[in-house]
Amino acid sequence: MQKEDCFYLGKIVSKHSYKGEVLIKLDTDQPELYDNMESVFVALNHGLVPFFIERSRLHKTSLLRVQFEGVGDEATADSLLGKEIFLPLTLLPKLSGNKFYFHEVIGYSVQDEVHGHIGKITGVIDTTAQALLEVDFESKEILIPITDAIIKLVDRENKIVKVTTPDGLIDIYL
Repeated sequence: MQKEDCFYLGKIVSKHSYKGEVLIKLDTDQPELYDNMESVFVALNHGLVPFFIERSRLHKTSLLRVQFEGVGDEATADSLLGKEIFLPLTLLPKLSGNKFYFHEVIGYSVQDEVHGHIGKITGVIDTTAQALLEVDFESKEILIPITDAIIKLVDRENKIVKVTTPDGLIDIYL
């Protein structure tokens, strides 16, 4: 399994017991969806390695307490600390309407209500307070905030995101 075929679920943040249990900090708004997984992929040595789960349960709000098969002591659990956890993209819950996963819209065309076609989405910046679509327009980068007020339609069939940008936003880049 390659990272490109997976989504980031979280990170192993600490040990929970002397018997090798670990706590995974889940990066999701719905941690209960991941309470009964059979396995996960752990990023080890520049690749993803499958780890099977003996048991798991939610611990506090966004932590998952996990006992992996073959991890029965503190030393083995220590070797997993800080490792990222992934699942195949096929396990993501389907979204509908104007909700979308950031990786899903890469390559979609962007159509503005006023300016028409303004380019293709090349990425999403989500490290700032406001997530932004990165749009390539004739080798110029346009940044569009991802808000309900701006994103008007996500057309998955035609791979188009229709937006209504604030007055002057597109003109800044052109």
